Amino acid sequence: MPQPDKRRSSHHRGWRVALTALLPGLVVVAGAAPLARAADPTTLVVATNGSDDNPGTVDRPLRSIQRAVDLAQPGTSILLRGGTHAVTTNVQILKSGEPGRPIRLANYPGERVVVDGENLPASHTPVGGSIPRAERGVFHQEASWWHVSGLEITRGPYAWYCAGCNNNVFERLVTRDNYESGFQLQGASSDNLILNLDSHGNRDPRKNGESADGLAVKEGSGTGNVVRGARLWNNVDDGFDAWLFTSPIRVENSVAYGNGYNRWNLPDFSGDGNGFKLGGGNPAPAAAHTLTNTIAYGNAAHGYTDNGNPGAMTLTRNTAWKNARTGFTVDRSTSRLTGNLAVNNATPVSLGSSTGSGNSWDVKSSWKDADLSSTSASTLTGARDANGDIRSSNFLVPKNHPNLGARI
Repeated sequence: MPQPDKRRSSHHRGWRVALTALLPGLVVVAGAAPLARAADPTTLVVATNGSDDNPGTVDRPLRSIQRAVDLAQPGTSILLRGGTHAVTTNVQILKSGEPGRPIRLANYPGERVVVDGENLPASHTPVGGSIPRAERGVFHQEASWWHVSGLEITRGPYAWYCAGCNNNVFERLVTRDNYESGFQLQGASSDNLILNLDSHGNRDPRKNGESADGLAVKEGSGTGNVVRGARLWNNVDDGFDAWLFTSPIRVENSVAYGNGYNRWNLPDFSGDGNGFKLGGGNPAPAAAHTLTNTIAYGNAAHGYTDNGNPGAMTLTRNTAWKNARTGFTVDRSTSRLTGNLAVNNATPVSLGSSTGSGNSWDVKSSWKDADLSSTSASTLTGARDANGDIRSSNFLVPKNHPNLGARI
């Protein structure tokens, strides 16, 4: 069986080229931050010491991200200088780019950008309270044709909330320690790429852990949505959640671990704790999601669960290890499983009417850690490589069965 394809998409390669072209006069001075020789009229720069009365050049930057968003037109690039951008109202992205002319929002090359939503009123919604739709997210997007890259978003009521969004690329975002899901895509949303997301430590005190996932593509529909290269860990509810999303989602080369534990001592704790939750609802819609080359380990419940989704999902070359319940629970779907690996879960698999071949439970009845090349996750959980990809290792690779399980 061929190895899973880990090549980056054309979106990914194109953004690398585009980023280096944003400031054509860029020079690097040893020991100093990069400076531009001349302003690019299609680029707006935002800095924590800027002013919204400025034109948004490198030497006269804007102060607020919202001002740059309001000024942007199709083809504009917004660059955030390094530091912590603390917001008191969330950033509303309500205008769209165009095909071939997306609006780009990124960190200034080589600089770390943190956008902090701690001071947003909705970040501190009380127990039992609800967050008004417009206040969801440090970034609240209802627009298409954006390319967002290189931002770290923290302590907001969701980090990035996107509803009715199409043809966007979200690359190399870090969404951590928010008061709801790190990244949520919902509504009528199609053809979005979520690439190399790190989402961790998100929780929801207002619901005692019932809702905050690392990544949620839920409560909506739309084809062509792809998740690639995500790491989703230590979130209060699930790593990945596809609750009430009626269209197929593709998830590749991604990892979910350590989800569903009450690290915040929330009362009446209700976190689910699945690595990949692939449906749900009453009734749960039938959605033929595809998971290829992913790993779920150390989660408080299942590694993978259809959660009542009756659809015909395809799970190929995935690995479930040391999850507290079942590695693969697909007993309420009509899924096809091929080349998957389950080791040291409470139960390897619950198939029901689902079918498959070449999985670890087809090969032999008992698997142990001794069958694996490595159980050290240090490379997988460490720094990403220069391209933003998860570094390769032999973590959870079987010693003697090359066609089983994920290779990340």
